[in-house]
Amino acid sequence: MTELLENGIRDDAVLTLGGEAAAVEAVAREILHAANGRVDSPEFVAAARDAWENLPAALRREIRRFRRHSGPRGRLLIRGLPVTDESRHTPSTADSVQRETSVAAAILLMAACGLGDPAAYRQEKSGALVQDVVPVPGREEFQGNAGSVLLSFHTENAFHEHRPDYVMLLCLRADHEGVAGTRTACVREVLDLLGPATRKTLSLPEFITEAPPSFGGGGESALHHPVLGGSWTDPNLRVDFAATRATTEEGAAALAELGALLEQVSTTSELLPGDLVIVDNHVTAHGRTAFTPRYDGRDRWLQRTFALTALRRSRGQRPDDGYVLVE
Repeated sequence: MTELLENGIRDDAVLTLGGEAAAVEAVAREILHAANGRVDSPEFVAAARDAWENLPAALRREIRRFRRHSGPRGRLLIRGLPVTDESRHTPSTADSVQRETSVAAAILLMAACGLGDPAAYRQEKSGALVQDVVPVPGREEFQGNAGSVLLSFHTENAFHEHRPDYVMLLCLRADHEGVAGTRTACVREVLDLLGPATRKTLSLPEFITEAPPSFGGGGESALHHPVLGGSWTDPNLRVDFAATRATTEEGAAALAELGALLEQVSTTSELLPGDLVIVDNHVTAHGRTAFTPRYDGRDRWLQRTFALTALRRSRGQRPDDGYVLVE
């Protein structure tokens, strides 16, 4: 674990589990049969919320610190979680999700409950709370979780009114060559590098991010927004470099400058089985380096869960006060 800075915030938080991993697995296994093993059920989420309190104190403490302030890089990497299962084949379809319980799914939902509440979007991966991120044959060029080319920097669901507060990516299997890297870049690292005119332009509602086809995307559903919003000294970031466009020449230049600087400060981590990266989706963009899948059942396999810190704000879009947003 890196040392605390003078203000109590960690420079690049990395927590490596040792003997605590066995305790995490034991807690996860205690809830595998909750709600008859139905991961998406409110009853299973309730069991995960209660089980969160039984996780090792060091793990809970680090996640809570991250929730309060995600630090200059806006990401937390937890290594050594007990998720390896060599008998399972990597899925290879775009709609692949985790509907039945597993140790990995339990860990993701417990962590989501520590951050806030798990959430999903009906139009994406059929609203599953735990989603597979795997390469899919024929979709290599896709700018999304099914692709294997360079995935450009983006904040998750930048087009959506209720985008996730946190994105969690848990590695079950690395790619064959070990070259696929999860990339992150935080707006806090580039603020002092942006010119004053650029910052002002990025703070204007002169940008459009359209929903992807899976969300019924198109011009009518496009969101007009600033790229930098909220606090001037610690702004929020809303951008998808594959889907956000500027409506002015000044905006296009500012967006290009921001993109170049995010590339300059970016961090890349080649995730190993048991690695969980938590991304603060309000300040940090993420992406992935390119890799070559073999489609042999042993390809790279991550599982993903989103978390919202204020579930009530999306109540109008969640039928029966559940965890799936339908609009």
